[in-house]
Amino acid sequence: MANTRILKPADNAHQYPLLIKQLLLSGPRYNPDQEIVYANRSRYTYRDLVDRIHRLANALTDAGIGPGDTVAVMDWDTPRYLECFFAIPMIGAILHTVNVRLSPEQIVYTMNHAEDDAVLVHDDFLPILEGVKDEIKTVKTWIQVTDNDAPGNTSLETLGEYEALLAKSDNQFTFPDFDENSVATTFYTTGTTGNPKGVYFSHRQLVLHTLSMAGSIAHFDEMPLLRSSSVYMPVTPMFHVHAWGVPYAATMMGIKQVYPGRYEPELLVDLIKEHKVSFSHCVPTIMQMMMATKSIKTADLSNWHVLIGGSALTKGLCDAGARLGIKMFTGYGMSETCPLLSTTHLTPEDLDLPLEQQTGIRVKTGIAVPMVELEIVDPSGNPVAHDGEAKGEVVARAPWLTQSYFKQPDKGEELWEGGWLHTGDVASMEPDNTLTIKDRIKDVIKTGGEWLSSLDLENMISQHPSVAGAAVVGVPDEKWGERPYALITLIPGESVSEQDIKQHLQQFVDSGDINKWAIPEQMRFVEDIPKTSVGKINKKLIRDQLQE
Repeated sequence: MANTRILKPADNAHQYPLLIKQLLLSGPRYNPDQEIVYANRSRYTYRDLVDRIHRLANALTDAGIGPGDTVAVMDWDTPRYLECFFAIPMIGAILHTVNVRLSPEQIVYTMNHAEDDAVLVHDDFLPILEGVKDEIKTVKTWIQVTDNDAPGNTSLETLGEYEALLAKSDNQFTFPDFDENSVATTFYTTGTTGNPKGVYFSHRQLVLHTLSMAGSIAHFDEMPLLRSSSVYMPVTPMFHVHAWGVPYAATMMGIKQVYPGRYEPELLVDLIKEHKVSFSHCVPTIMQMMMATKSIKTADLSNWHVLIGGSALTKGLCDAGARLGIKMFTGYGMSETCPLLSTTHLTPEDLDLPLEQQTGIRVKTGIAVPMVELEIVDPSGNPVAHDGEAKGEVVARAPWLTQSYFKQPDKGEELWEGGWLHTGDVASMEPDNTLTIKDRIKDVIKTGGEWLSSLDLENMISQHPSVAGAAVVGVPDEKWGERPYALITLIPGESVSEQDIKQHLQQFVDSGDINKWAIPEQMRFVEDIPKTSVGKINKKLIRDQLQE
């Protein structure tokens, strides 16, 4: 450690901690009358948001929830969830965003492992909890959330209904200062094996992530995703990495926010049209569902900017979006990284090209955002050349990366081997620092002694005009070790044969992008491709099903 100079501050100087409550200062100052909308149900202003956050803090405190306690939330994407993003950590408690798409057994595991003290649960998820309530060990307080005139019947002994509790709570709460390294949020990420792992973030980490996000997707003229004039609607569940952290940035900036509730593709498109939504983020599968709706055919999408993450943005999807006027950008990160690590970075020269000709740049993984270090390393941990060809694992450093896994220090040490967070992704880096993810290490197809990228093959298949989506996995082969197997979904009304797909892929052989042996000999046309609980392609399940 360098022997630097540190000066003694004035005795009265305030040591300002980086706490989530500070993110709430600016938006209501800039735009107190700006709207926060809940689908076609309700709307209120930033003044109301602050009022409701104070009321929620009082309601929780009156219920016996205090610093260090954990409060779980099971709700759709609503302004209520936004209130929980702030009120729960601001009183010093920990927000546990429950993945409502997990199995009941996994939900029980995460609640017990997180040691939840209280649960806010929407009527729609009551049947899940009522079936397993005797297995949930630590919860003392249940609060019911409803979208109806009256809450549904339940056998849980609830403290009351959310809106009723807020209505009778005081709208003034003094939020304390405390150590900025206090845990603010936790959630559970599902791997391919074993129980979900607990990821957690401190106030300091979330504040720094928010500032960097505002300094990247809001800062550059070439990437105007989040501006003071933006209308923001998440299409990534709020339980998934805090909706990628965007609600914190949007609230800090005081922009209009639209929360869609339960995801229904036609409703999502209708909300985009009604509120002139200009920025969303989602995984490719949700985008495909929205682009298949009738509503989208009459929508003006020329001002809709979409950050695609979770799975690779394929050229086929990006091209289809461009034909509708949608400006798609790639975002890269993972649950453990809070999540933002890199984004598409366009130059003024790139934007001079017609939108359809920008696809090749938009589908690349992009350039690290401010305050992030990314490196590509070989199995020994040595950096590989930044020549766009050499491949290695992506490792990262940034001030907001989870420091371990909750109650699993051995897994945390594995994640941070060598002092870098290991992503498990194989990528190359170009001389201009542009990152291109090639595959997950566990999804690379090893055939005939060569590595074949499943993402590259999916990208190429997706460019067939009749294809809606594709998933490629490696299946055991006695001669070659593994061979690629493709599952393909078609655009409704289209009809394509295996030979048509193979002929389509031949152009990439002719151009030298792939070798002839990379064309899958086996493929199947399916109605739907198996997905994980957060909408990613579930390649482990696909491999298991094919082996069976």
